[in-house]
Amino acid sequence: MVKILAIESSCDETAAAVVEDGRQVLSNIIATQIPTHKLYGGVVPEIASREHLEAIVAVVDQAMEASGCAFADIDAIAVTKGPGLVGSLLVGVSYGKALAMALDKPLIGVHHLEGHIMANFLEHSDLSFPFLALVVSGSHSGLIWVEDFGKYRPLGQSRDDAAGEAFDKIARALGLPYPGGPAIQKAALEGDPHKYDFPRAWLESGSYDFSFSGLKSSVLNFLNQCRMKNEPISVPDIAASVQEAIVEVLAEKAIKGAVTEHTDTIVLAGGVAANKQLRERLQSNKQGIKIIWPSLVFCTDNAAMIGAAAFGKYQKGEFSDLSLNATASLPIFENSQQD
Repeated sequence: MVKILAIESSCDETAAAVVEDGRQVLSNIIATQIPTHKLYGGVVPEIASREHLEAIVAVVDQAMEASGCAFADIDAIAVTKGPGLVGSLLVGVSYGKALAMALDKPLIGVHHLEGHIMANFLEHSDLSFPFLALVVSGSHSGLIWVEDFGKYRPLGQSRDDAAGEAFDKIARALGLPYPGGPAIQKAALEGDPHKYDFPRAWLESGSYDFSFSGLKSSVLNFLNQCRMKNEPISVPDIAASVQEAIVEVLAEKAIKGAVTEHTDTIVLAGGVAANKQLRERLQSNKQGIKIIWPSLVFCTDNAAMIGAAAFGKYQKGEFSDLSLNATASLPIFENSQQD
């Protein structure tokens, strides 16, 4: 049995976990910074990195204690290497490298989005390769054909604002709290999703790429016009209409991609995978495609998902050396084995 101590610090969550054989979570500790960043309506990079510095030692210690393991029981140290906020990433990478060197354990650098995809293995024992992954987070929206650990083929990617980013920016304009996705989902419960026909960027025919900057701009312009004319603004109706516009595009392209790839499974990954309407829209597909997603704690940033992704690299002997560095922008396909 392979036990991996994993560390995640790509944005505003300081997290550590011990994962056995890439599937069994022995511990999963998360120190969130949301209360701090709520004051500013979004993540402040400099504050985030300082809070990671203050939290990481205690978080790792708590993860080890909760797992019931000693450092001698750990077979490898895994850490998120990117993408993310470079200052935040550096805290985790530096601490992970120091631990690996001090304990004489292998070091494994993990792509953040790969972690989100592999989080599904933590709870779905019947999940097997290949499958189509719909990755929807604050920094990325994309469709990825997952052949195996480290073997990916992109069908579509973000061209500008990702779904989570659009939710955050629109929520801020509506006066809703950070993070924007859950706030918009809550407000939308009392709104009419067809009240406003905000634009959907389907892009050119056959494209699986995503673009939500036009939707964001349209909503912001609409709000500005209402305020200039002193017209009332219905936050629930706007929230519901925005959510409908984002979910419709995500779901339709994902189902179309699954049909094209002749797969019966779509895996959701990333923070926006927690959106209830997105799940329901995908589940209502008439093609009989199975939709899988992680629990909420594994949708948002956590270290257990990094341990799950690291296990595949451990099996293949894909280790990092101490020159491993944090990379703010890191394509998931950069080192993948594509057909």
